[in-house]
Amino acid sequence: MDLVVRAVVIFLLVFVLTRALGRRELSSLEPFDIILLVVIGDLVQQGITQSDDSVTGTLIVLSTIGLMTVGVSYANFRVRRLRPLLEGEPLVLVDDGRVIDHHLARERITTDDLAAQARLQNLASLDDVRWAVLETNGQISFIPKKS
Repeated sequence: MDLVVRAVVIFLLVFVLTRALGRRELSSLEPFDIILLVVIGDLVQQGITQSDDSVTGTLIVLSTIGLMTVGVSYANFRVRRLRPLLEGEPLVLVDDGRVIDHHLARERITTDDLAAQARLQNLASLDDVRWAVLETNGQISFIPKKS
């Protein structure tokens, strides 16, 4: 039972941590970030299993984390009111060519990064953008102005 409690606590901690990091950071992983994730994974494993290296302990932990993942996914699917908490909400970054600075600051996105993303979608300038929306998966959607 101790393994289940630790797995649930660590799962919730990792969930809160990933929500706190923001969408921008998780959608653009640098080599350092990948290494850091591997290190965090090892630390999480040690925190959950401590000195239990048994196959049974591993199965219990994997089953608990799997059930927690399915439970969060099911709650997200079935309970509409939980979606903003579990998944987040799209965030408008540009409205009719005007950058919304406080939204960029909240997500730690620079205007240069936003302009670079626009150029990748063949938009020469942010002035050509009707809306730019940071989606819940970390991607930025651009809707161009009609010419």
